[in-house]
Amino acid sequence: MLAQLRTFALVGIDAVPVDVEVDTAPAQMPKMILVGLPEMAVRESVHRIERAMVNLGYRLPTGRTVVNLAPADLRKDAGAFDLPIAIGILVATGQVVADKLDNFASIGELALDGNVRPVLGALSVAMEARTRGITRLIVPAANSREAAVVREVEVFGVASLADAVGIVVGASGVEPVSPTVDEMESKLNRYDIDFSDVKGQEFAKRALTVAAAGGHNVIMLGSPGSGKTMLARRLPTILPPLTPDESLETTRIYSAVGRLPPGESLLSTRPFRSPHHTISDAGMVGGGSIPQPGEISLAHHGVLFLDELPEFNRRSLESLRQPLEEGRVTISRATHSATFPADFMMCAAMNPCPCGYLGDPKHQCKCAPIQVEKYMGRISGPLLDRIDLHIEVPPVPFADLSKPGDGTGSVQMRADVDRAREIQLKRFGKGAGKLNGRMTSRQIRTYCQLDAAGQDTLKEAMEALGLSARAHDRILRVARTVADLAGSEAITQDHVAEAIGYRALDRKLWVQ
Repeated sequence: MLAQLRTFALVGIDAVPVDVEVDTAPAQMPKMILVGLPEMAVRESVHRIERAMVNLGYRLPTGRTVVNLAPADLRKDAGAFDLPIAIGILVATGQVVADKLDNFASIGELALDGNVRPVLGALSVAMEARTRGITRLIVPAANSREAAVVREVEVFGVASLADAVGIVVGASGVEPVSPTVDEMESKLNRYDIDFSDVKGQEFAKRALTVAAAGGHNVIMLGSPGSGKTMLARRLPTILPPLTPDESLETTRIYSAVGRLPPGESLLSTRPFRSPHHTISDAGMVGGGSIPQPGEISLAHHGVLFLDELPEFNRRSLESLRQPLEEGRVTISRATHSATFPADFMMCAAMNPCPCGYLGDPKHQCKCAPIQVEKYMGRISGPLLDRIDLHIEVPPVPFADLSKPGDGTGSVQMRADVDRAREIQLKRFGKGAGKLNGRMTSRQIRTYCQLDAAGQDTLKEAMEALGLSARAHDRILRVARTVADLAGSEAITQDHVAEAIGYRALDRKLWVQ
């Protein structure tokens, strides 16, 4: 007897439809054969499925059973096929009578006692099921809230194979999981930290406001303990509120790699990723024989913070250049390639020298000039050119630390950011997804016209600092954002001067 069911394979962060075909031939020697490019995790499912069925009181097939996972040219590498294969065997052997399998799809890994364990990518599966017109989806109970975010699909969370069989035959008391979107949307954009926690550093706060307003990348230069990490961690709090669509898109990535926080069906705040400097280039951008997303994709719609930037592997840093320009990363392998979203703000931090105290009035630097030059040289010029704002973060004086009251807070800074982004929305048009930090060369010529005084100021800076053509464009983009924050249509000399003031590393390298 032949049984056909539908399930999904996870390829990167995308769910791909897979048909499970189970055929039994009782006259032949008992044996189960899996075909359709199953990897080791799928081939081993035979033993899990057999013991799960026996331990729940079902009988095993008495003849040869062939399980085909179509399409045959797609590699299958996960335990998520256990549940649909087991249901298919029960239907093919006549132990379960089900005439409505066309409306169902299922995923789940089986334990030896028949319980269903969680799998990766349940949200992507639910989204693809909606696209394919599948109205009912059986998932592990631990994944049910996550999948139920997709309103158009009835999601059933099951704890065991017996529960899944009951749903298929219509004899189970398991009810569809209620969608949790409204509940999660009420929790969006609630942060436990605020820029008012940071004493002093008003110049750095202003620079980060400019960065957030225009979607510019930023690097902070300062001695240890000056507050660089504290400032960076609060950067997501002044970005525009995370929209439900952005939350869904980012959650899909976390779901595919098993990083979704326990008990949460959607990410409620913009992600903040801070990988250690020992990370490999594959860990940064993604990789593997079957490509998986890396840290830059986990930072999608959020902030990627690289502390101690010169300590990172040079290949890891250079691999950021394409994503910073395009907002996505493509990983190619011999058999296929995968493209992952990577639209993030990069915030980096570094010391001015190996010991960290070059230019610090309270500490003496012990580094020789050659050591400082070598340290600064670990960051390539092309990567620095892709960072719009270079700001110095000096140590905070005692007077600022002991001053009563709070400094500038996230609410005020985010209000400025929202106003500037509203101007950009009108400038580039709704749905264009453009910010000043992503302007093309043609758009720069259109929207970043300078008067004579502004031209002279920019020319002097270019000649004095030896800036590249890309740095010239970066200054114009930042100047456009500074003007937007001021509510000015024209870019004045003051706006250009402020933008040039955010090129601290260019000045440092020139002095060295």
